[in-house]
Amino acid sequence: MLLMLIYLILALAVGVNVALMRDKYKVRNAASLFYLLQAGMAVAVSTVYAGAQDSLFFSFDKLGILFFLLMTVVSSVAFYQSNRYLDTENTRHFKIYHISMMALCISAAGVYFADNIAVTWVFLEATTLSTAGLVYHRRKEHSLEATWKYIFVCSTGLAIAYLGILLLSTAAVDGDISYAALTQAISNGNPLYLKIAFLLILVGYSCKLEIFPLYTIGIDANFAAPTPASAVISTVLVNAGFVSLFRVYKVIMESEIARWASYVLIIVGVISILVGAVFLRRTNNYKRFMSYSTVENMGIVTVGLGVGGMALFAVIFHAVAHTLIKSGLFFNIAQIGKLYGTYRINRIGNYIKLNQIGVVSIILGLISLLAFPPSAFFVSELLIFKQIITNGEWWLLALMVLALCFVMYSLCFRMLTLCYRPVDVSGIDKSKVSLLITWTGLALIVMSVVMGLWQPQFFVNYINGIING
Repeated sequence: MLLMLIYLILALAVGVNVALMRDKYKVRNAASLFYLLQAGMAVAVSTVYAGAQDSLFFSFDKLGILFFLLMTVVSSVAFYQSNRYLDTENTRHFKIYHISMMALCISAAGVYFADNIAVTWVFLEATTLSTAGLVYHRRKEHSLEATWKYIFVCSTGLAIAYLGILLLSTAAVDGDISYAALTQAISNGNPLYLKIAFLLILVGYSCKLEIFPLYTIGIDANFAAPTPASAVISTVLVNAGFVSLFRVYKVIMESEIARWASYVLIIVGVISILVGAVFLRRTNNYKRFMSYSTVENMGIVTVGLGVGGMALFAVIFHAVAHTLIKSGLFFNIAQIGKLYGTYRINRIGNYIKLNQIGVVSIILGLISLLAFPPSAFFVSELLIFKQIITNGEWWLLALMVLALCFVMYSLCFRMLTLCYRPVDVSGIDKSKVSLLITWTGLALIVMSVVMGLWQPQFFVNYINGIING
């Protein structure tokens, strides 16, 4: 079966077609074919080909399918919003933007379905180049700086990860570095080599997962890229980093360094949460604010991996909910940028006068990020805390609760300021608000709330299948 190869060839053909178009209307129509292709691929892998092995390097397992479905939804909404958001762009820039967005989705799909650690690395590297095209879109001084930093830091980070992959592959039998083969062979690996390999891979992948130590490059990328693209970077790309790390995690947990690796993940996760807590209060830009929220949430996910047990269910549940919540908020933040002409926190307020449904979406998103019931984060964080208590790691519980208190304060202050601070908005054109995007963003957040209220048995079994598979 060569479904993934067919998908890649067809996607490349669509990309070439987009490159040949000479006006924005035709570019938009040609690009829409890619999202139709992506939707068709999502249906195929979740039904007919679910669980199938595809050639030597890809597998349509439950983990990959779950995040591919999420990517299909988020990227399709981002595509629609991009056409409104970039209404003043010339055709050439408009074309490059859409090609870069498609390339990012294709690369992320490769990461989701890769069944070989080296192939995962190749597609992660491809996400660097495609994301760079989005970061440089504005072609301003800060965009150029952010682009070069992104390329340099991500390439360096992934080069470090590649060294770790080489060390990890020393345990491979007959050069087979598929995840299943590595899991079976890892017991024969040298513990020192395995520790070094895991550290190198964790550091390298942190630039995509947006956790300590290379989280800063994701912040800069989100700041420089157009906001609909930021929604994709903060969810689709971050999920690619998560999937990559989760697959390595499952391999390492079968080795004798499992306990040591767990403590490393906990330390990295706690530092990431603390970084998010500090900079959520200090930043003066809503795009950076949302990005630091991503750092904090991925820190929670990393701690959950380290804690293990029932927290593993919470980790995947949290990642899914984060995708819905963060994308919904970013789509609303994009509209705020169009209305006010800025994302600076100290210049924005009184949004309630411009878009009441948008304020409902933001308040519901705020409640979700705060992990207050009925937020899905309440479920995931509660499970993580329960496992921490079960493990008897009270110091970790106290540290996380303290950091999350600072996060809650910053989130409440910034988001409520946006909605209700008295600001003269009489000169702002309300017609720039898209009701479809507003309702779509709200719908994504409502979906996360439904997850918090109701976890159907098939969904619970699905996540458990990912953990035990």
